Amino acid sequence: MAQRYAGKNSNFLFDMDRIQKIKEFLQQSPNDSFLQHALALEYIKLGEDVAAKQLFEDILARDPAYVGSYYHLAKLLERNENVDDAIRVYEKGMEEAQKAGENHAYGELKSAYEELIY
Repeated sequence: MAQRYAGKNSNFLFDMDRIQKIKEFLQQSPNDSFLQHALALEYIKLGEDVAAKQLFEDILARDPAYVGSYYHLAKLLERNENVDDAIRVYEKGMEEAQKAGENHAYGELKSAYEELIY
């Protein structure tokens, strides 16, 4: 049992170290969508949905063509039982994916959207 706890604790420390590294990079490039997206994903792993949601929303407000963040934001909203907002995020993401010619992303967004509404 102690070994299992140590393993979880070391994963937590590893995640915190990665978060710290990403934050250091963000100090140099505060509007880097890739880094903000990566940080949001790390926050999700730790159950920090509020911080992750804010980062995804910041990314999409500044860079609506950053298509990958729509999927993760919508999934986060779904997990938090905010279905109406998740639907809107999927729809906006599909629209942006089509504009950008991102067919794979469009398909993933559409699949998740249809799974939610049907």
